[in-house]
This record gives sequence, C-alpha cells and structure tokens, in this order.
Amino acid sequence: MRIQTVLLSAVTSLAALGLGLAAKADTVPAHCDLYAPGEDYAYLSSNCTFSQRQGHIGIQLQSNGVSYELDPVPNAASGNFRDQHGQAVYRQSGLGNAGTIFQFVDGSHLWVYWDTNTSYGTGPVSQGTGGTRVATLVAHERGSQINLRSEATVRSRAIGYGLAGDQVNILECVQDRDTAGSSLNWCRVQFLVSGAIGWVRSDFIIFPTDGAL
Repeated sequence: MRIQTVLLSAVTSLAALGLGLAAKADTVPAHCDLYAPGEDYAYLSSNCTFSQRQGHIGIQLQSNGVSYELDPVPNAASGNFRDQHGQAVYRQSGLGNAGTIFQFVDGSHLWVYWDTNTSYGTGPVSQGTGGTRVATLVAHERGSQINLRSEATVRSRAIGYGLAGDQVNILECVQDRDTAGSSLNWCRVQFLVSGAIGWVRSDFIIFPTDGAL
C-alpha cells in the first residue's frame, strides 16, 4: 500500500465536488505525488493546484514549476485525455473521494489529493519533545539523493544521503536560518534501517498529517 494514502485527510467540500468542479474555471489547492513506472514510493511530492474548465484540466506543481494541461478526447470514453504534448493520459479510480489518479503512456502516475494540510515541507518547530515520529523522505527530482547534513544548514558538510521512500524518525525540528523569511525548517532525523542521524531540510520530508512530533 502506498504510504501517501494513509497521510491524507480529505477536505469535505472538495471530496464532494470531486472532478465535477464548476464549469467556470475553479482552482483548488491540492497535493500531488509522482510515481515512476512500477514504483511504490513517490519520487516527487509537492503542493499543487488543480483547475478544471468544461472538462479541461490544469495541474501546477509548486516544487518544480511543472504543469500539466489535459484536454478531454472527443468521442472517447470518460477519463481519456491528451496532454500538452499530444500524449495520451488516462484518469483512474483508486482514491475514492480523497482525490484522483492520472496514468501516462510510459506507465508513470500522478496522484492528486484534495488535501490542503501543509504536511509537505512545513514540519513543526520543536525541540526536546522526548518522542519520535516516523516520516518519509521525498526527492524533488527522480533518482536524486537527499543530503543528510551535520548541522541545520546547507553550508554544513553532507555526512550521508537518503533516497525517496526512506523512512526516518523525526527527533527535533528547528527553523531554517539560511534564508531570511524562510517558511522551511530543518529536522534532525534518524534513518529506521541504517540508524544514521543527521539534519534534513523539511521540503524533503513528508510529515505525519497531524503535524505533531
């Protein structure tokens, strides 16, 4: 079972609307996960926006700026689309009222969740709570490594790395001070498998949906 399916709390109003958004272009916040063909862990998780006008769908990812423009295929079964490059895209079931899934011709999938919780990249600042919570690492680009750093800054040395799908215990989180006004945090984590401990920036972490540590 994909980890992300247990991280969601669907917003009631959006769940009721589903893909039947009003014909006059509606844009709603969502969460998007991208899966490579045959993979069980998303290689990219991002806040995103979903819009629909008369069956035409637009999806914009915030983490990398990638957008998808899906046009319904005339006289075809419901759920058949073409993207902006003319490639076939198929809408699939599987998320119920929590969201919708799109499959691309290469076998990759885009999962769109009607979830406005900011569980991606904005973990709580907390120090010395005494407890631990399990979170999951995500990458911004397929196959890229996620640096595990010695201190809570990009200017510290990398003492190891993780990959998308790795599970970690969150030991504590502190505010990101690399950039003035940053909304990110740094979290000290311990990998469940290797036991390695270090700091990972919060935009590479999917946190428990309740936001607590």
